[in-house]
Amino acid sequence: MAKVKRKIKKEKQAFVSPFKDYWTKENYIILGVGLVIVIVGFLLMSQGPYDNPVSLHISPIVLLIAYLIIFPLAILFKKKKSQE
Repeated sequence: MAKVKRKIKKEKQAFVSPFKDYWTKENYIILGVGLVIVIVGFLLMSQGPYDNPVSLHISPIVLLIAYLIIFPLAILFKKKKSQE
C-alpha cells in the first residue's frame, strides 16, 4: 500500500513582539529627565575658566549619574502589572 501524505493546515499566527508595549509614559519621562541632566552637566562644564572646580569636579559627576544611572533606568524600567 502506498503511503498517503496528509497536509496539515497550520494556522498562521501573527507574530507578537514581546517588546511591543514596553516603553510606557514613565520610561519617556525618565528619559527626558536624563536628557535634561545631561544638558545641565554640559552647561556646568562650559562655565568659567578651565580650572573652575565646578567644571572639573561637579559636572563629570552629574554626567556620570545621567549616563550610568538614569539612562539605563529609563531603558530597563518596567512597571509591574497589578493582579486583579
